[in-house]
Amino acid sequence: MGFSASDVVPLTQARAKLSELADQAKAGAEKIITKNGESYVALIDADRLVEVLHGTRDPVAHRDAARRPVPGHQ
Repeated sequence: MGFSASDVVPLTQARAKLSELADQAKAGAEKIITKNGESYVALIDADRLVEVLHGTRDPVAHRDAARRPVPGHQ
């Protein structure tokens, strides 16, 4: 999947439009958030992320993945 210019959003704009960007990501329009002109983070639908990481859209795998602790976070 390719990215268009509208899929690349500076962090300052992303802060102001987070709800709108989240809705777009949920609908399948993944976003690249930049900081100081460099790729910083991606905004992607959670189900799509599970599919990418675990190779499945299985709801049980999604539930299990969501229950795993995030490294570095308590």
